[in-house]
Formats: sequence, structure tokens, C-alpha cells
Amino acid sequence: MTAPTIEWLLLSPLLVLLGGAAIGVLVEAVVPRRHRYVVQVFLAVLAVLAALVLTVTNWISAEPTVTAMGSITVDAPTHFFWSLLLLFGLGGVALFAERALGDGQSAFASSSATVPGSPLEREADRLRREHTEIFPLLLFALFGMLMFASANDLLTLFVALEIFSLPLYLLCGMARRRRLLSQEAALKYFLMGALSSGFLLYGIAMLYGYSGGFHLYEIADAITLGEGSYTLLLAGMVLVAVGLLFKLGAVPFHAWTPDVYTGAPSPVTGFMAVATKTAAVAALLRVFFVALGGARWDWQPMFAAVAVATMLLGSVIGLVQSDIKRLLAYSSIAHAGFLLVGVVGVVGAGAGVALSSVSSIGFYVLAYGLATLGAFAIVTMVRRAGGEANTISAWRGLGRSNPLAAGLMTLFLLSFAGIPLTGGFVGKLVVFASAWTGGYGWLVLLAVLFSLVAAFFYLRLMVVMWFSEPVESESADVVQPSPWTWSVIVVAAVGTVFLGLVPGGLLDLAGTAGQFIR
Repeated sequence: MTAPTIEWLLLSPLLVLLGGAAIGVLVEAVVPRRHRYVVQVFLAVLAVLAALVLTVTNWISAEPTVTAMGSITVDAPTHFFWSLLLLFGLGGVALFAERALGDGQSAFASSSATVPGSPLEREADRLRREHTEIFPLLLFALFGMLMFASANDLLTLFVALEIFSLPLYLLCGMARRRRLLSQEAALKYFLMGALSSGFLLYGIAMLYGYSGGFHLYEIADAITLGEGSYTLLLAGMVLVAVGLLFKLGAVPFHAWTPDVYTGAPSPVTGFMAVATKTAAVAALLRVFFVALGGARWDWQPMFAAVAVATMLLGSVIGLVQSDIKRLLAYSSIAHAGFLLVGVVGVVGAGAGVALSSVSSIGFYVLAYGLATLGAFAIVTMVRRAGGEANTISAWRGLGRSNPLAAGLMTLFLLSFAGIPLTGGFVGKLVVFASAWTGGYGWLVLLAVLFSLVAAFFYLRLMVVMWFSEPVESESADVVQPSPWTWSVIVVAAVGTVFLGLVPGGLLDLAGTAGQFIR
């Protein structure tokens, strides 16, 4: 037997995150409760920072390769999306670590296993217990996302999907306030996620039946030879797309998004909104450009139809939302449609091509992720009676009572809307330009139209904040957070402005990360 060759240094970001998560579980068992918060925060920050440094170092010095017995591809797109995920992971750790809001307690339940309102829960609240295991859960989720974005075979893809999904199911049900809503969100996410995983697994089985292998290059070679069953190929392609589009939040696989975004703790929602979407689009690009690139004439119309439906529903339904988190959920759905516009517009497909599509989508994800993390950080600050004031009417007059918070939220909303001088504008510009170059001008025109529609509900929130009189019975206050939340807001705001004013450097960096290998 020949021993497998594994490039341990290239896999070191994954190993660091997995090791940090495992040590975090051990901390829960051996460290006294009063010290766990400090130890877990330090460990999580250290693990994510170390993984980010190793990723950047490997990106600079290492050659692209396939490792772990052909299961993991470590190429330029891998390094780029890993860097984005780890950056968003740092933001997630900072939001999870916030304790200055809500009477000095976290956004997470003191004891999520107890019945809401029960004596056991009241006793846990009185003793100010908290779930410090949220930090190793975040690290496990982040590990799975990195693995998902770099999977070179379909079995590894499925395993990675389950690794990062299971911690998110748990985190969604741990909200300290509105516990029943949070538990309902976690249950819905789990049931619908399990269903989508079944579709993905069934699609993997069909693609194996078509190609005789699980590796992406084996599927690509089978398509080139054209000797397998065309029916199996189409069925497998559609079912795999269902599993990936569910995580992206695209129509008609979006139904979980509004309820989960609303019920989950806001730090979890913010992290999940950006990290899950980043991992999903990275995996979708790799599977459909590398493995299924030869069949692009079959999947491009499918993704074009999904993109139109996603942009339409996200933009139109967002107009009638009265809850700020549901509004951001439908905004996320609309942005999933804009991302799919870039996927559809690939000029050629397969390993070594699709440069403009991959790089433009990567830049778009960065711009969207910064604005989303910043927006959810602001949401955690706007409070009433000890809890978040999520109704849009509670934000009336916020520009007068706290112009700084309202101004920062306005900046993030302008980026969502794609207004010039923000990162969102440049992101949409490069994605739409990629689709236009790929011959999908009609889809770009529809995307611009839906962008204008979506801009209306961002504008409505800005009008509420700056030009509406506050209602005494509904008005909210802005609670000053700790440096943890402020660090997320400042980085998000500076990044949004920087990407809008001087995007050249990041566009060049994204351009170097647009080439997949087999």
C-alpha cells in the first residue's frame, strides 16, 4: 500500500480551526464557569487569526495543488474565499463576545435546554450563566465552511455541508429573548436543511452513476467523453443545484431565510448571513465551473430563471416588511439573485477559465458581507425595554436622537442599494459587467430594474430614520456597545467606503483568484 501524500501546511488553516474548536469543547469541561468566557473568546480569536495568517502566507508562497488524497483543492479561489470566510468569522466572534448590551448579558440564553419561562430558566438568568460553547460551535461551523468552499469531490462537499450546518442549527435556537421564536427558527432551519441535504445527496448519487466517480475532474471528463446517460447528468445537476441554492437562499429554496433571520440571535444572523452565503457561492462556482462546466448550456438557463425569480421575490416582498431583520432577510434573498447573475454570465467554463465571473463574485461577496455585518451590528444596538427594537416604526427619528448610528446604518443601506461611492455599487458593477460580457444583457437589464425596486425599501428605512417624527410609545434608544461591536462597525464602514472609492487594489487581488485548478 502507498501512503497518502498530504500537504499539511496547505491544510493548516483547517487544522487550526478544528483544533481550536476541539480545545474549546475541552475548556467547557475543565475550566470553571466564571473563567470560561475570557478563555473561549481568547481561544476563538487566536484560532481565527492564526488560520487567516496561514491562509495569506500559503497564498503568497505555495503553488496551487490538490491534496488530502484528491479531496481538497487549494488554489487561488480557495485562498481568496478562505480569507473572506475568516474575516467574516472574526466579525462573528466579535459580535458573539458582546456583553455591554442588554444589562450586561449576551444575546444568548442562559440555559437554552430549559423550557422558556420555567423556574430553571429564571434560576439560570439570576445566576447569570451563559452559553460559552457558542465559540467552539462557531469554529466548527467556520471549519466546515472552509472545507465546503474547497471540496474537490462530492462526498467531501456533503460532509462539509453537514459539519457547518449542524452548529448553525444549534446557534439559531439559543436567543435569550423571544425564545419560542428562536426555537421555532432553529427547528425550521433544521428540517428544511435536512431536506435540502437529501436532495444534494441524491444528486451526488446520480452524478456518480453518470461518471463513475465522485471527484470533480472525473465528472468533467465524463461530460467531455459524453458516454454516460444524459438523463442521469441532468437529474444529478438539478438536485445538486437544489442543495447548494438552499444555502445561498435563492428562490424557490428561500422559505427558511425570513423566519430564521428573525428568530435567531442577531449575532448569529449577522454571521450566518455573510459566511453561509460566501461558502455556498464558493462551492457552487467550483462544482458548476469545474465539474459541470462542459454542460453549461444546460445549467445556465436554469440559473438565469432562478436569478430572475430570486431578484423579483426579494425586491418586491421586501417592500412590505415592517420588521428590520425580515427586511434584511429579503434583502439577502435579492442579493443572492444578483450573485447568480454573475454565475450565469460565465464566459466559458471549466478549470482554468471563468476568470471574470469568479473574481467579480468574490468582490461582490466582500462588499455585501462588510455591509451586512455592519448593519446587524447596528441592529443589536437599537433597543427598547432591554431587548432589540426590530420594528421599523421603532427606528423613527433615530437620526435626531443618535445621528452617528443612523449615519452608519445609512451608509450600509446605500451599499446594499448599489449607490455610487460605496462598495456595493462597485460589486454590482463588476458582476453585471461579467454577465453582460457573457451574453446575458437581458438578465443584466432585469437586475438593474430589480436593484431600483430594492432601493426603495432601503430608502424607506432611511426616511424613517431621518425625516419621521418619533412615536413616544414605540421609540427606541441606542445603547452604547463595547469595543467588540464597535470594531465590527468601524471595519465594515471603512471597508465599504474604501471599496467604493479605491476598489482597484481589491479588484486586482480578486482577479488573481479567478482561476480554478483540477
